[in-house]
Amino acid sequence: MTTGHGAVRPTPLAYAVWGEEHIDAASRAQMDNAMRLPVSVAGALMPDAHVGYGLPIGGVLATVGAVIPYAVGVDIACRMRLSVFDAPPNLLDQQEGRFEKALRENTRFGAGAEWKPPREDPILDDPDWRATPLLRHLKETKGIPQLGTSGSGNHFVEFGQLEVVEFDPQLGLQPGTYLALLSHSGSRGVGFQIADHYSKLARQLHPELGKDLAHLAWLDMDSEAGQEYWVAMNLAGRFASANHRIIHKQIAKAAGLEVLATVENHHNFAWEETLPDGRRVYVHRKGATPAGKGVLGVIPGTMGDVGYVVRGKGNPASLNSASHGAGRQMSRNEAFKNITKKMRDAYLRERGVKLLGGGLDEAPQAYKNINEVMAAQSDLVDIIARFKPRLVMMTDDPRDI
Repeated sequence: MTTGHGAVRPTPLAYAVWGEEHIDAASRAQMDNAMRLPVSVAGALMPDAHVGYGLPIGGVLATVGAVIPYAVGVDIACRMRLSVFDAPPNLLDQQEGRFEKALRENTRFGAGAEWKPPREDPILDDPDWRATPLLRHLKETKGIPQLGTSGSGNHFVEFGQLEVVEFDPQLGLQPGTYLALLSHSGSRGVGFQIADHYSKLARQLHPELGKDLAHLAWLDMDSEAGQEYWVAMNLAGRFASANHRIIHKQIAKAAGLEVLATVENHHNFAWEETLPDGRRVYVHRKGATPAGKGVLGVIPGTMGDVGYVVRGKGNPASLNSASHGAGRQMSRNEAFKNITKKMRDAYLRERGVKLLGGGLDEAPQAYKNINEVMAAQSDLVDIIARFKPRLVMMTDDPRDI
């Protein structure tokens, strides 16, 4: 089995694993396969890891001269955004209706979610929309109508209480409690269509890859297809950021809130970086948070559990990465079979969380323990704040209605 980059390795390259006791064998097998690719040179597996397509969620993979669309993922540049307001969190108890109204009227969730009339943002004037016929098509059919909306599944927009435990000059907030808004979503139909198009193309270019490796097919970065994908992926990243920007701006305005600080980070992306030995590589973080030295990020828990604002330690063994959340311990189908609405709602009620939509597949019980996940990566990030969700907006799943 040979390619222009050489043969697929019979055994995987070694890679570091965090929280091995929390990771199933299938996820390890997927990461092993990724480390057999001739373009792979380094990797790491985060403690929230679970099975994905090709590369596991929580997988970090460095490649030379190539990018792997499915190692980036279908929701390109899915991200977290946290806005901290100049207001006390007890307003959520005193004026719950005000904040619920702001969430309901200023969010749209799900595959077909659109704003009418469409929202406006400078992202729509980005010249890269004209780079390829696919991007020109996507701007009109997905970009314009879906701008400022959120996806389904584990995507959310939620109000909560932020407890700052350590002053960080980048965040600029003194220790204390604040009202905050946290969102999780990505590049919507734009990113999905880009991923679908270029992953199919990559597989066509690498028919020599067997079933276990087909979803890890790559695009050479010195090829036209590789350069097209790179432009499209980065545009999808800017589009995803614009979605969050609009959501936060609309909700803050509707709720009459003034923003003090913002933290934003993304995953499901590839970055061009340099390894300690000087090699230039493409680092794919599929469901993994950038955690370079001093880099701020948000690692959420679940709809009912605390999330964390963190500062990266820049650990080279993890390729400057950390987990992107708690990580699933049940598949969506398993969650529907094992978790009842009564179980989920009791869990949320005990923690003072009100849920505005959300399927049983996103119940807290479907996820790993976020505190155990954080403990497993204490050498990757420092915790500077904790976010406790209180009012959570998500999309419903038809099986939960």
